[in-house]
Amino acid sequence: MKVTTEKNDQVANMIFGAIYPLYLNRLEKNGRTKEELNQVIKWFTGFDQSTLQILIDEKATFKTFFKKAKINTNAHLIKGVVCGYRIEEIDDKFNVYKQCRRMEKLIDELAKGRKMEKILRKEKK
Repeated sequence: MKVTTEKNDQVANMIFGAIYPLYLNRLEKNGRTKEELNQVIKWFTGFDQSTLQILIDEKATFKTFFKKAKINTNAHLIKGVVCGYRIEEIDDKFNVYKQCRRMEKLIDELAKGRKMEKILRKEKK
């Protein structure tokens, strides 16, 4: 599937704090913890727990969330399909949508029981 400007804008305007509890609920149903979710988000965005809480309290949109983030230099290693979209085929002009799908891929892997050292990707030497 192809990402459209409308789809990118729709995701960009979603409130991160409204989606975060949905991520957490899904993970807890699968035996994972809030700490693990926050660890994955910190690896991907650089946000620690207090910064995450500030963004939630400020009702930051995904656009603001990713604008403030320091995306991990290994984020390009996140590949695969999320919600019918192949991450590596999403055009860079739809940056917010691409980053959101990358983060969701990490959360999906966590929910499916993948080991943390596999989720937090590193360049192979």
